[in-house]
Parts: sequence; C-alpha cells; structure tokens
Amino acid sequence: MVARRRRIGDQIRATRIRANLTQEAVANRVPMERPNYVRIEQGHSAATIDTLIRIADALGVPLRDLIP
Repeated sequence: MVARRRRIGDQIRATRIRANLTQEAVANRVPMERPNYVRIEQGHSAATIDTLIRIADALGVPLRDLIP
C-alpha cells in the first residue's frame, strides 16, 4: 500500500510542477493545511477519494490523471 500511495503522490507532484504551482497554492485551493497536503504528496498519508477529487480540481486535471 505504501508503494501505491507514493506513486500517487509522485503523480500529484509531477502534475503540480507541470502546472507551475507551489504546494502552498494547491493546499490553499483544496483547501487543507500545507503539511497535510505534503504528507499526501510524499505518500506518507492516505487521502480519501474526496480529497483526491479536490486535489485534481485544484490542479485542473481529471482524477484519472492522478492515479497511475
């Protein structure tokens, strides 16, 4: 499970970087605290489907783009 969370986090990070957004900017758009967002991006924390949908919306991509 940890490896899968890390792959999702890596995909979120790559998408965020392509969108030229900071972690703080995405966290504010979700909205959530930056440390919580960072834990998801690093794969240290499991995100709910609702949170993943909000992250996808904040990044302007479909949810399927965040789940490899």
